[in-house]
Amino acid sequence: MSSAERSSSDFRHESPTEKLDRNWLELLQELRVLQTGVQILAGFLLTLPFQSRFETLDSFQTTLYLANVALAALTTSLILLPVSVHRRLFRMHLRAALVSSADRIAKVALGGIGLLSVGTSALVFDVTAGRAAGLTAGAALLGLLLILLVYVPSRLRRQAEQAAEESKPAPEPHLETGP
Repeated sequence: MSSAERSSSDFRHESPTEKLDRNWLELLQELRVLQTGVQILAGFLLTLPFQSRFETLDSFQTTLYLANVALAALTTSLILLPVSVHRRLFRMHLRAALVSSADRIAKVALGGIGLLSVGTSALVFDVTAGRAAGLTAGAALLGLLLILLVYVPSRLRRQAEQAAEESKPAPEPHLETGP
């Protein structure tokens, strides 16, 4: 547990069980938000084969499309996994393991949604503006998402940990009394 997490827990005056319950509820809310985004992208992708222009896709575009559909299905499954695990572990007093695994799953699902956004954008740009535009759009969005989803949260966490360290009271000097 980082010092920032420790100070947050101390500030809330919650028991370890209350903290696990709060963390679980926060993770579920995040997963709900992620699920909506994936469902919208998946729905968009699933309608494409029924469009008349779909038949004009070249092999690269078809492969990219199928990779996006597979990634959407995989990401949807990942988002549902913590709920399934919760059903299996219900009333077994394993909330800590559930929260820990759901946290990791949410991070992987977030990466999946990022890749799905990149792939879908690359496909749309490729079809409408050409291969170079598709590759450029995909690469640009990938770079932007790495900054927004990896760098910014990591930096904010480091800053919070540094602030928590700096706000700690200095230890009192130990005065030795000699013989």
